[in-house]
Order: sequence, then C-alpha cells, then structure tokens
Amino acid sequence: MPTYVLFATLSPQGAYNLSLAPERLIEVNREVEALGGRVLRQWGLIGQFDFLSILEAPDSEAVSRISAELSARGSSHIEAYTAIPVEELMTGMTLG
Repeated sequence: MPTYVLFATLSPQGAYNLSLAPERLIEVNREVEALGGRVLRQWGLIGQFDFLSILEAPDSEAVSRISAELSARGSSHIEAYTAIPVEELMTGMTLG
C-alpha cells in the first residue's frame, strides 16, 4: 500500500482543544482509519509544523479525502505528500 507523509499545523482553536483533550490525537487516528488510511507513525514537532504523520492509504484520492475531512473541521491545516521508496526511484536511473 502506498505511503504518505502528512504535516499538520494546528489552528489556535485546535491547539486549545488539544490542550483540553490530548486523547483527541488517538481519536483522529481512528477517524483516519474509518476514512481508509492507517497511521503508521506520528510525531509532535517543534517548528513550522505541529505534527508529522506517516500514513498508508490505497491511493492519493483517499489521502485527499482524509486531508480535506480533517482540515474542514478548522482545527488544523494539513499538507500531504507521497513518499516513494528510494529503491523505486532508482529503478531505471542511470548515473554518469
């Protein structure tokens, strides 16, 4: 199954909500599964983004739906990227 990298930035309301109910992070991961994805790993970040999540999903359309659904709530902004294994990128490449 394809892998995707999601960066999330919380809105002020999202940060406030999370401070009141930190378990909401796990609930969102369950919601991602209900939308067709699966969170493999997740980290809190210091810097431009608040969270980094590695997801598996059947296709880019599923990730678009997940991102749109989560962003529509107004608690966060999501940026999603396809992660391509280096071995796949190297297939067919000629160096030199």
